[in-house]
Amino acid sequence: MGPSRQFQSVIDTFGRQGWHSEPIEGREVLETAFEAHHTQIRLYAQVFTNLNALSIVAETPLRFDNLREPLGLELVMRANKQLTIGNFEYDLDRSLIVFRATNIFEKELYDTDIISSLVHCAIAELDRIVPLASVLNQTADDLLDDLSIPLLLEREDLLPPVPEYDGEEEEL
Repeated sequence: MGPSRQFQSVIDTFGRQGWHSEPIEGREVLETAFEAHHTQIRLYAQVFTNLNALSIVAETPLRFDNLREPLGLELVMRANKQLTIGNFEYDLDRSLIVFRATNIFEKELYDTDIISSLVHCAIAELDRIVPLASVLNQTADDLLDDLSIPLLLEREDLLPPVPEYDGEEEEL
């Protein structure tokens, strides 16, 4: 039996976007990787046919030492408060920052624009938080008590450049 109509629509969208991906055997999951401005991202697109849902999970390695881990977790949780779509997680076991977004569709064929938007959103959000986490990791031990996570989240100088939209779809 071949892929579900839902999964095939995800495969087709990735193909149209030129995103090389590989299906994970035995599951309706595509795996791919992107080189973002600040980091490399591993991305998974998983179809849940029983819910008619698509979940996009993007992750990038980032380790916090024992002294910085509580501040790293605060960074992730405070960043979540600013989000409209999706959420950040920190995988303590694998030292990964994760961004997850899910959409429930009304039709069996998923909308290409929604799929593409979820992927772009996941990549952009991870690329936004990584330099902030790097500042945290590079802060001297004796200055950590003075580091304000809310103020760190307000920094715009570390944001990746926003590409100008010219009406053409861009490759990531």
